Amino acid sequence: MTLETLTPRAAAERQYQNERMVHADFDRAPFTIAWEVTRACAYACVHCRADAQHHRDPRELSTAEAKALIERLAAFENNPILIFTGGDPMMRPDLFELIEYAAARGLRCSLTPTATALPTRERLEKARQAGIRRVALSLDAPCPEIHDNFRQVKGSWQRTMETLHRAQEAGLSVQVNTTVAKHNVDSLHEMVPFIQEVGAVQWSVFFLVPTGRAMAEQMVSAEQHERIFNWLYDLSQTAPFDIKATAAPMYRRVAIERKRAEQGSGMPVTFQGAGFQYTDGLNRPTKGVNDGNGFLFISHIGEIQPSGFLPITAGMVREHDVVDVYRNSPIFKDLRDPSKLKGVCGACQYNDVCGGQRGRAYGVTGDYLESDPACVLVSGKS
Repeated sequence: MTLETLTPRAAAERQYQNERMVHADFDRAPFTIAWEVTRACAYACVHCRADAQHHRDPRELSTAEAKALIERLAAFENNPILIFTGGDPMMRPDLFELIEYAAARGLRCSLTPTATALPTRERLEKARQAGIRRVALSLDAPCPEIHDNFRQVKGSWQRTMETLHRAQEAGLSVQVNTTVAKHNVDSLHEMVPFIQEVGAVQWSVFFLVPTGRAMAEQMVSAEQHERIFNWLYDLSQTAPFDIKATAAPMYRRVAIERKRAEQGSGMPVTFQGAGFQYTDGLNRPTKGVNDGNGFLFISHIGEIQPSGFLPITAGMVREHDVVDVYRNSPIFKDLRDPSKLKGVCGACQYNDVCGGQRGRAYGVTGDYLESDPACVLVSGKS
């Protein structure tokens, strides 16, 4: 895909990315921080990682505590991406105050609201003015029936499409998130026109991890994962939006092998995409992010965890320094050391660029260092 085939906004973002690459030292700082500012949400999604509730938890960080946390997150020297997520972050009344506070300290802010009546055009414009660069919403099927059933809210598909359009009209960069599970695996190819319709600069394809309300029985097979990875790689060659495989670092292996086959085995593999570099205006790194390895999660009550998909607590922000926990906690250090991985993941030649999805390994086996069962190399059916 060349600059000439992109929309003007996407072309500008790609040019900016090309001019300023980020080579992050993940031992020192995460590239992405997801902060669950509240667990409250009007939805009751089948797969919800957070097991969200309809009302706010009284144990949530106060505004003062939240600002103190932001100060520490800003101490990471690479100006991480800070995702304001939930639950539904729009259910937190001080949200815009916190966004503005974070943006003023150099954090690159994005927002993942729920498609309710809350993300109005006015509020979305207010979010942009406060410092939000990207808004991401979940669209899980090309038709209302499948999406609404998965989200358990009638009309949620239509409301999502309308919110995505409003976000674009408000001048925000738009991302579409899609969770891949048995309910929609056969209709993924039909999603592409809808990603294009809302002018999304990125399609983030999440592969289900059994945590929260999500069950292992909802996961697609390792063979289906592999087929989807290859389809996504093919799509990435022509799509007018970036494609990111989330909770599926195995996609990097597929992309490397595909690119190597195209270039010849003697050529070095250097390319954009596939978990290494994304042209999405957020300056993603040239190496892949994984749980605890370039990624940090803060829960609504201040738990410091490797990701929302790996809910193992290494510390509490009210009691511990989040910077120190990320850099020095045994859990985080284990996750950044490929030699600690077990089984097929431990022996795999790609464990430094992939490493398997640690949350899925934990959700299925109870051991976050075990092999990721969603990989065909683990299943033995490659």
